[in-house]
Amino acid sequence: PVKLQMVALISCFTEWFDRDDPSGSGDWETLFALRAEYPGHVCNSPLQIQVQTTDGYSVAATGNVLSAADVTTGFVCQNSAQPVGHCHDFKVRFVCPKDFCQQKVCWTKWFDRDDPDGTGDWELLPDLRKLHPNEICDTPLYIDVRTVDSNQPITATGQVLHIYSPTQGFACRNEDQHGCKCKDFKVRFGCPCKCTVDIN
Repeated sequence: PVKLQMVALISCFTEWFDRDDPSGSGDWETLFALRAEYPGHVCNSPLQIQVQTTDGYSVAATGNVLSAADVTTGFVCQNSAQPVGHCHDFKVRFVCPKDFCQQKVCWTKWFDRDDPDGTGDWELLPDLRKLHPNEICDTPLYIDVRTVDSNQPITATGQVLHIYSPTQGFACRNEDQHGCKCKDFKVRFGCPCKCTVDIN
C-alpha cells in the first residue's frame, strides 16, 4: 500500500487510447502509433501501461494471448495468436511522471521545406532552423508529421520512415518505399510553453 501511494504521488495517468480495432490482423495500440496520432499526449518515458477492453474487462477475463504490453512497445494483440480466433477490442493508458501532466506544450507552425521529387522528403531540424531562425525551441519535446494534401497522420500512410524524432526532425526516403515514392509531408514541433511575466 505504501509503494502504491508513493507512485500515485509522483505520477499521473494519460487519457485512455483506442486507435485500432481487431478487424484486421489484431489490435495494435503501439507507442509509436499513439504518439504519431496523438502527439504530446503520451510522455517520453512511461512508467507503466494499463490495458482493458473497451467495455471494461481485464485482459485475464478475455483469455487473449498478448504479443506486447509494456512501456517500450505499447500494446499488441494478434488475431493469429488467439485460441479463440480473434482479439477483443482493447484500450490502453499510461502512467507518466507527474510533471508530464502539469507540463504545457506549445506547437510551432507547420513546416514543409522539401518535396519528395528527389531522394525523398527531408524535413530535418537543422535545415528547418536555418530557414526559420528562432521559430523552433532548442529541445523540442514532440513531433507531429502529416501529409500536406489531406492532413493524414504518418501512421495512416503505411510508408516506411527513415527518421522520426523531435530532436532530429523527419525524413522519408523514396528508396525505402515499396512500389511508390514518399508522400509530401509537413511537420511541426511541440515545445515547452514559454513563461510570461506579469509586469502589472
